[in-house]
Parts: sequence; structure tokens; C-alpha cells
Amino acid sequence: MCLLLIAWKNHPRYRLILAGNRDEFHDRPSAPLNWWPDDARILGPRDLKANGTWLGVARSGRFGVITNFRDLQAPADSAPSRGVLIPRFLTGATSPKEFLDDLRGAAPRYSGFNLLVGGPRALYYYSNRGTPAPLSLKPGVYGVANHMLDTPWPKLIVTRQRFDQLLQANDVKVDTLFSMLMDRTTAADKDLPHTGLPLEWERAVSAPFIVNERYGTRTSTVLLVERNGRTILHERRFDSSGIQSGVSRFEFKSADVPEQWFAAEDPDDPMASDPTNDFDISPE
Repeated sequence: MCLLLIAWKNHPRYRLILAGNRDEFHDRPSAPLNWWPDDARILGPRDLKANGTWLGVARSGRFGVITNFRDLQAPADSAPSRGVLIPRFLTGATSPKEFLDDLRGAAPRYSGFNLLVGGPRALYYYSNRGTPAPLSLKPGVYGVANHMLDTPWPKLIVTRQRFDQLLQANDVKVDTLFSMLMDRTTAADKDLPHTGLPLEWERAVSAPFIVNERYGTRTSTVLLVERNGRTILHERRFDSSGIQSGVSRFEFKSADVPEQWFAAEDPDDPMASDPTNDFDISPE
């Protein structure tokens, strides 16, 4: 994923609301959202080049999502695929925090990433380009593009504002979330981040939904998890012209539903500060 919005235990109906766009080169092969034929515990799309995924859920209630960190460093020849981290977590038995603690030693070998893993009780964030230790995310609204959690890049600011508005409704509509993700407006040059890309590309990738013949938004995804464990995962796929080319929807009931919905799994761990207060959208 390259643009991700998450509402975690912040809505009266849904434990988790996730909406995001995956941006990738159009010639990189991938399989659409489905239960994996070689491991039926995993529901997600699949990168057919490295056999991993950028997003997945499991019947156990575990879920994970990853975004690339834009640092323009060429990956080492021996660098493992970041996409293997999601299925490894989904099929494992360790808690989200234990999984990320175990990953920390090997994390520098990977290209830059932002990784969020969680289950019915806890959600954790970790980046191998900035956070020294995994962060336990308390109930709130979060956003990630291709930098650190809640870094106010233009496309994240505008999408986050719309996401906050949609969360005011008692029943969040899937179509409205997909409409939010379809915004193709590029940022003004004065607002662009400086990440080392040529100006032309910096403009192109500043849109929430990227349309380009070589590289662009390949899929939009919406994940809804109700308090009772009912899980609905939607995917819309797009071609290089930005025209929808496919759609998938799956629904199941999570096997694990916490008795105390708002109980923290690790209450003594350092937690990320409240993103509602820290997300700066001022023009300065």
C-alpha cells in the first residue's frame, strides 16, 4: 500500500476501518484478492513476483498491511521481500508486539517499510527507517503514505480530512470510502514533499490516486471489521488508464472476539500519541 487510512477502535460499529491504495508498476504481476490456494488461512491479494502481499487478514482476526518507505535507496541484492512479512505474521502464533520485536534484528536488511500488524485486541506500528521500537497504537485515526506514520504529505492531509468526515456516520459506506480513494488531484508545487524524485514524478505521485502508463494505483482496498468479528474485505482493481478492471468482495466471521473491546493487550507499553492532536494540517 502507498496510501493508507486507519480508524482503530474509533467507531461505534467497527473495531477497524481501513482504506488504502496500492501503487505499483503496471508490469509487476499480481493475483486478485482471494483465499490463498496454498494456505487457506490467508485472505489477500498476492504479488506473483515474490509471492508475498501488501495486505492480508486471517480467520483468527489477525491482519497486516505494509507500505514502502520512499528513500530512493537501491535495494541490496540480498534484500528479502517485504511482502513476506504479512503472511508470516498472519500464520504465526506470536502477539503483534512479539512479532515486531523478533523482526527488529533483521529489519535493516529490508528496503524501507512501514508495517502495521494487529488482531482483535491490539494494533502495532513499526518502520525500519524511523521507529526504534514498535509502537502500540491507542484508539484513534491514523494515516500513512510513503513516509513515517502521520507524516503530513499533501495527499494524506486531504484524504485524512475526508476520512474524518466519513467516520462521523454511524454506518460507514464502502462506496464513499472508495470515492475518497479515487481522488486524482495533484498537489501544488509549493506543497510537494522533497523526496529526491524529479519534479514531474513528485507531482504525479502526489495525487491520492495515481494514473500513469508505467506506474500508478493498481488497487483500492477497504477493510471493515465489526465489533462482533464480522469482517468484510473489498478490492477494486484498475488498469494503467485508471479504469476499473475488476472487483472482489469477501466476508467471514473472525474466530477471536475480545470480551473487553477497548482493553489494551499491552497496557504498559509506550503508545503512540493521540493522532487527533498531533496531525498538523495548518498551512505553516
